[in-house]
Amino acid sequence: MQLCKRLVLLALMMTLVFVGCARPPQAEKAAAKTAMDAALSAEADKYAAADFAAARELWNASEAQVNEKKYDEAKKGYIEARAAFEEAAGGVEAGKKAMTAEAEAAVARLEEGWMKLQSVAKKIEKKLEKKNLWEIDAKTFVEGLKAAKDMITADPAGAKAKADTLKPFLDSYGAVFEQMAAAPAKTKVTKKKARTVED
Repeated sequence: MQLCKRLVLLALMMTLVFVGCARPPQAEKAAAKTAMDAALSAEADKYAAADFAAARELWNASEAQVNEKKYDEAKKGYIEARAAFEEAAGGVEAGKKAMTAEAEAAVARLEEGWMKLQSVAKKIEKKLEKKNLWEIDAKTFVEGLKAAKDMITADPAGAKAKADTLKPFLDSYGAVFEQMAAAPAKTKVTKKKARTVED
């Protein structure tokens, strides 16, 4: 009986010592944070967005586990998060190449659409009632197109986003110009003075 009490007491003391010694995984957290910062500075959030988001979820889960004092699970989570952030950073180059190709294609489509729109605009020039508005909008479009083209090398994601904002211009003016081209030309009506018949 005495031996049983001592064993229970010893087990209880070992548990208290173990629980008292459990600490948050600071080293693993710091390593994961460093990997996350490196991934962000490599723009993984733009060019390897899916991998970066998955790594961020692992990070957030580990943070929650630390708050719940589940330090072993948090330690494993931080280790997995670090590896995932490193993988995201490694995928940036391929993502950037793919985004560059998308941006170049978007700009090429805009340039082609612009040439077609200009051609239609010349054909219906006499029908344009608000020519000044068209000229202002056209100038703004050309400046935006140039800006998107210039951004491709340095910021392909920004270039693609800029190109996407310009597409509605082509769509809306294209629809209006099509309607104007299809409509018959207005003919000038001359009024003739009515003659009065004298009795």
